Amino acid sequence: MDKKPGIRPRLGVWHQMDVASRHAFPAAQTTIVLLLLAAPIGMPGQAQIQSAWTMACIYFWSLYRPAALPALLVFGIGLLLDLMAQGPVGIGVLLLLLIHAVALKFRRALTRSGFGVVWLAFIGVAAAASAGKWVLTCFLTWHIFPPAAGLFEFALAAGLYPIIALYLILLHRGPAAPERAT
Repeated sequence: MDKKPGIRPRLGVWHQMDVASRHAFPAAQTTIVLLLLAAPIGMPGQAQIQSAWTMACIYFWSLYRPAALPALLVFGIGLLLDLMAQGPVGIGVLLLLLIHAVALKFRRALTRSGFGVVWLAFIGVAAAASAGKWVLTCFLTWHIFPPAAGLFEFALAAGLYPIIALYLILLHRGPAAPERAT
């Protein structure tokens, strides 16, 4: 914003709507793609891709645009993920809130680091989240599931993160950038 003294024109409704839409972009984009991934297209591993996508988006936006993704929105996205997964409700909410909290806790160190460090940190977060999801699902359903689904979800999240992050970086610097509001 211009810090020079003097009279400046009042910001109009269109400018305010532009700023609001750019602020809402991270949550809206995460939710829209999550809903698109829920379409019954018969893709193998579709539920794990939904989970990997959501983990990556929450992690990325919590690091680089934390004001645009408050915990209440993370809760709502996690609830939507749980309802679409048809598993025990609350596991996705808890894990996404934990991912959000971890990203916020280490935000300063990670945003100053290179992409490799951010990716390694995400791999650790995704491993903990996938293991936690498997343990909580087994505990809440009183059934031991094979860990292959959790391992596959972790592998997808870790492997797809560079592609997802590249897409999110382009959005973060482009149409979602709040400083580009006109």
